[in-house]
Amino acid sequence: MPDGSSVSALLPGARKGRGAVSNPAIRYESISREAFDDGWDSLAELADLPPLPTTLVKERARSALTFNSSPDIGFDRSINPYRGCEHGCVYCYARPSHATIGYSPGLDFETKLLFKPDLPALLEKELRRPGYVPKPVALGANTDPYQPIERTLLLTRQVLEVLERFGHPVTIVTKSAGVLRDLDILTRMAQRNLVHVCLSVTTLDAALARRMEPRAATPLRRLQAINALARVGIPTGVLAAPMIPGLNDAELERILSESCKAGATRAGYVLLRLPLEIREMFEDWVRAHFPDRAARILALVRETRGGAMYDSRFGTRQTGTGAYADMLASRFHLMARKLGFGGSRVVSQALDCSQFAPPPETPAPARQLELL
Repeated sequence: MPDGSSVSALLPGARKGRGAVSNPAIRYESISREAFDDGWDSLAELADLPPLPTTLVKERARSALTFNSSPDIGFDRSINPYRGCEHGCVYCYARPSHATIGYSPGLDFETKLLFKPDLPALLEKELRRPGYVPKPVALGANTDPYQPIERTLLLTRQVLEVLERFGHPVTIVTKSAGVLRDLDILTRMAQRNLVHVCLSVTTLDAALARRMEPRAATPLRRLQAINALARVGIPTGVLAAPMIPGLNDAELERILSESCKAGATRAGYVLLRLPLEIREMFEDWVRAHFPDRAARILALVRETRGGAMYDSRFGTRQTGTGAYADMLASRFHLMARKLGFGGSRVVSQALDCSQFAPPPETPAPARQLELL
C-alpha cells in the first residue's frame, strides 16, 4: 500500500521519460507536504534528479468486470488489468483514480503501477455465473491494456484467451503497437465477429507526441499497427483523442485521412477533458512545454467549457459547447463522411453476443485422480 505521504511540488521541467511535470497532493488526505526553497537552492537541484523508476505493486482484484451506466460511452462493462499507466499521457482522464488508492495522480500515476495477477481466473469465474448476460466488454477502458509492463506480465493476453474460449465479444482501445503481439487471438476472434480494435492517435507530430505521451508508441507505429490489423481482417478504427484546442486540433483531418489510408474503417474523437487534479496538472504542463502559447491554449479550453476548465455534464463532457467546440464537431463529421467513416462521433462495432458459451470446466487435479 502507499506510504500515505504526498508532495505537491512543481518540477522545473519534465522528468526524463515522464509526462507529468508535477505530483499533486492526494485530495483525500488532510495533510500534505509542499516543497519550499530554504535558501540553499534545493529546488533548483530538482532539475538534475535522475529518471524516476517504475514500481510494480501486486493488487488482489475484487472483481474482474466493472459495470457503468454512463450514457456517454458505448459499453456498459470493462476490464482493466492495470491501474496507473506508464505511457505518461499528461491529459489522461484516469489519473484522478490513483488518488483513491493513496497515490498522486501526477508522477505517481505513471511510475507506481498496480497489476492484478488473479484477474483472468476471476474473469472466468464471473462469466460462469448463472444468469450472466453477455455484452461487448471494453478492455482497458481506464488505462492502456498494452502499456510496456504488459510485455512481461501478459495479463491482457490471458484475458483475451478467456474471452476467446467463452465466445465473448470485446473492444480494445490502445496507443500501443504491442497489440500486434496478440494478432493470433485477435484474428480468430475477428473471424467470429467477436472483436474490434481502435488505435488512439493524438498527433502525427513525433516531437509533440513525445511530450504528450512519452512512453507510448510513435504515431507512425500506430498507423502501422492499424494497417497490420486491417490486413488480416480485424475491424480497426481510429480515435483522435483528445483534441486539444490550439495544440493538436489542427491535425484532426490529417489524422483521420492517414488512418483511413492505413485501413481504419471507423473513427471517433473526444475533446480534452480536465476533471479534478488533471486541470492543475495540464496547466503546469502546458506552461512548462509551451510558454509562448499556453495562455491561448487555456483560453480556448475555457471557451469550449462555458468559461470553466471542465464541464462534467453527460452529453457535453466528451464534445464541449460553444462555437469552437461546434466547429470541431463539424470538421470531424465532414471529414468522416468524406472518408466513408460515417457520421458517428463514437467508435462502434456491432459484435456478435450469440456465440457466448462457457466451456466445460477443467477438473481440479484431485478430482482427476478420482476419475482414474
